[in-house]
Amino acid sequence: MASSLRFILFFSLLFISSSLAQTSFRPKALVLPVSKDPSTLQYITHLNQRTPLVSVNLTLDLGGESLWVDCESKGYVTSTFLPARCRSAQCNLAGSTACATATNTFGLFPENTVTRTSTYGDLGSDVVSIQSTNGKNPGQVVSELDFLLVCTSPFLLEGLANGVQGMAGLGRSRISLLSQFSASFSFPRKFGLCLTSGRNANGAVFFGDGPYVLLPGVDASSLLTYTPLFINPEVGGVASTDYFIGVKSVKVNEKIVPINAKLLSINNTDGYGGTKISTVNPYTVLETSIYSAVVDAFANELNATRVASVAPFGACFSSKGIVSTRGGPAVPPIDLVLQNENVYWRMFGVNSMVYVSDDVLCLGFVDGGVNPRTSIVIGGHQIEDILLQFDLASSRLGFTSSLLFRQTTCANFNFTSNA
Repeated sequence: MASSLRFILFFSLLFISSSLAQTSFRPKALVLPVSKDPSTLQYITHLNQRTPLVSVNLTLDLGGESLWVDCESKGYVTSTFLPARCRSAQCNLAGSTACATATNTFGLFPENTVTRTSTYGDLGSDVVSIQSTNGKNPGQVVSELDFLLVCTSPFLLEGLANGVQGMAGLGRSRISLLSQFSASFSFPRKFGLCLTSGRNANGAVFFGDGPYVLLPGVDASSLLTYTPLFINPEVGGVASTDYFIGVKSVKVNEKIVPINAKLLSINNTDGYGGTKISTVNPYTVLETSIYSAVVDAFANELNATRVASVAPFGACFSSKGIVSTRGGPAVPPIDLVLQNENVYWRMFGVNSMVYVSDDVLCLGFVDGGVNPRTSIVIGGHQIEDILLQFDLASSRLGFTSSLLFRQTTCANFNFTSNA
């Protein structure tokens, strides 16, 4: 009898210890799948949210301030949503001063950065569930019970991909996905972004530090080159939540392009100028004089026949005689020279060119007009199949060259096998 009691006690303690280990599990990193919508060229992720959990499709916004969702079209059915009350810690965290005294609740003005429209939304919190990772495989699902979001109207969905219910912001704010996940699970304020161009394939966002391992065993985080991140003060001293880098010059085929260097700096008075990275712009957007100079330099270096433009591109060429390589069409490389001549972001043909037909390919840059707020906006096509790591603690960006040269792609994270 005594031995039986000891046996039962041993396994009872083992069960309790196992339960405690599960409830106290602290992930080192989290991962979200990201696909590309072929119609809008937006990058789509999904979060499991609410009680009971439902999968919510969201357009990924690299510079977005927060998670916002349409709470009206299909109804927001949950038993765990808590509105943010006036003068609460939640409102202080969000930096909101929009207090509705009649309901004692706070609100924000979330933005659809694709259409550049904004409207009022109610700030609140709810459950969000996400998969952990060891950098090689997906792992245990974890939940954040008080994840801040903005509940808004279907008006804000106009211009977003079909089936999307909001936007997931990764920007430099205290209520972005990165900030909330890193605070909840006590990991560094870093995330890796690896977007794929492939249809029916998933790239990934990794919240937390590397490794970020892609089949067949390539740790992309070991391939990073680093450059400083900058904060744009914007108008009135309110800092932008976008990610800016310091481009010093532009080269085509290793030859400097003559452009107005003042456009490459951020004007601290009004926030104009500079270079940022965007996931809501499908292609890189250049201020008119920069665009014209880059197109002229590229056309002079490319031995191909210029053909009629195909919108939205202004520089298109016959593909006859342009061979295909591992790095895409064999065209002159375009370099964004960063803090010094030895640190540059090189774009090969796979990221600089777009096939619009079997016979025509176009330079994947568009004219952003005269006096845009940002002189260079590096768009989605230019960051596909490279790894970007945004390190907010150290204020630096890590970037790789095209992963195609390493015989892998951003679609090669192993989402199908648990650790």
